[in-house]
Amino acid sequence: MSNKLTVYIADDQTLFRKGMVRLLKSFSYIQEVKEAANGKEIIKLVKAEAPDVILMDYEMPVMDGKEASAYILAHFPGVKIIMLSFHNENTHIIEMIQMGTHSYLLKSAEPEEVDRAIKAVIQNDFYSNELIASAMRQGLVKASTAKPKITSLSDREIEVLKLTCEELSSKEIAVRLNISDRTVQNHRANLIQKLGVRNTIGMVRFAYEHHLLD
Repeated sequence: MSNKLTVYIADDQTLFRKGMVRLLKSFSYIQEVKEAANGKEIIKLVKAEAPDVILMDYEMPVMDGKEASAYILAHFPGVKIIMLSFHNENTHIIEMIQMGTHSYLLKSAEPEEVDRAIKAVIQNDFYSNELIASAMRQGLVKASTAKPKITSLSDREIEVLKLTCEELSSKEIAVRLNISDRTVQNHRANLIQKLGVRNTIGMVRFAYEHHLLD
């Protein structure tokens, strides 16, 4: 990763938060780490200086992670948010992915997965693990508008969509399909427009909702 990252951690549990700060500072590609104890504090930090990534606790006093994430996604769309929670229920996971957060990790996740998740949301706009994939397979319902949207996609666009869901970068997709990086980016832009989504995580959510990955 060429550019050093700024990463914030929002969590009301002091011991967990301090441990995460130490972990984040141990990653060579992270330049700066700031911490907050609730949603209002993290929003204040973001307003002062927007980070690259936020690790956001789902449950916090004063303002929880859900409310803080909704505000940040609306006002600072370039910030990547990774939700942290003790909850592994599908409803919580789906709720946050539908909102537009970029990943969801359990607080019991290994440091190596935190590392992978941060790199993935920066490089590919999202990070999926079996927890997320399982929740999305089981819990997302096919939309009533599925047929018109799917039939408007070309075979190549569907290929690009499926490979995007495998967390391949534009360059990796270009090599796989033997096309240029610019062509892949054009396909992704067309997909975002045709599907009526805002970003890559919206494309991934659409693919699960419409069973394109079954």
